[in-house]
Amino acid sequence: MFLIVPDPAHGLVAAPESEADLNPLTEQSLTAQGFTWHSGIEAYTRTADSSPEAVDRTARTLRDLGHYVLASWHPLPGR
Repeated sequence: MFLIVPDPAHGLVAAPESEADLNPLTEQSLTAQGFTWHSGIEAYTRTADSSPEAVDRTARTLRDLGHYVLASWHPLPGR
């Protein structure tokens, strides 16, 4: 499962629930979309384009790869 959410400090965040969610095809797909792994928050981040459309595109891509996805167009509170 992945959480997809914009974050003021990191841009668009794609956070896996566990390491089991990180298979080679998923990692390649996120990298191809411009995401990089951020070890400090244990998630993929992309500083460019965290619009609602980008959230939807990223969620759709991960769903197409067989992942469950929780997505929000609004940043998490307290950030």
